[in-house]
Amino acid sequence: MDNKKLTPQDHDFVGALASGLDVLQVFDAEHPRMTLSEVAAKTDMDRAKARRFLLTLHALGFVKRMGRQFELTPKVLQLGYAYQSSNLYQAVVQQYLQDITAELGESSSLAVLDGEDVVYVIRSAARHRLMTINLSVGTRLPAAYTSMGRVLLAQYSDSELDHWLDGATLKAYTPRSMTDRDTLRQLIVRARDEGHAIVDQELDSGLRSVAVPVFAGNGELLGAINISTNAARVDYATLTDLYLPLLKEKAEAIRKVTP
Repeated sequence: MDNKKLTPQDHDFVGALASGLDVLQVFDAEHPRMTLSEVAAKTDMDRAKARRFLLTLHALGFVKRMGRQFELTPKVLQLGYAYQSSNLYQAVVQQYLQDITAELGESSSLAVLDGEDVVYVIRSAARHRLMTINLSVGTRLPAAYTSMGRVLLAQYSDSELDHWLDGATLKAYTPRSMTDRDTLRQLIVRARDEGHAIVDQELDSGLRSVAVPVFAGNGELLGAINISTNAARVDYATLTDLYLPLLKEKAEAIRKVTP
């Protein structure tokens, strides 16, 4: 089998499986419990179809019912655990991220790219909270407005990047958010040339972060690691002169100890 992704129009594409996964993914921190009508609306399905998927997931133990509402069960964690247990590098990366937090008192994470989002895979959280949402493993944020997202997009070829930008949703989360595609492309290409990306309050006012790509010893891209901080507490110079060198040091250390 080659690595080319199927499209919904391909004969081998299983639409029912895709729809079932859509239903699972529609539950999040803002919508932990939903009615059938709410699930149908958020997945753009008719009620009958959404009902069949919810009842099937209920029968399999991934969803439970509470009156008219549905919510995920802990069984869903088995899917994430399978991913984590198949990636032996995670314990190594976790230790290096914790070292960053211990040394700087800042949060540090590793994320991977998934469509228009980055997904947090490993996280070492500082005591202070940086965003209005609670960041944790599994959190998804828009790649265009995160330092990890931009540094991962920088690993794309020019044609891959152009294709991604053509389909990306750009919106203003703050007055600083970059919504011009050409300028965003320039920033991503700059991240490719410089080997790092900095995003300053484009996703959340006061949130400033720096990220670098991290590779295994065989050259495989493991993801991106970052350090995030509060703009009122840490100035831009500290981010570039102190935080960035430490981040690059940890990325190199990870490369040396992972196969």
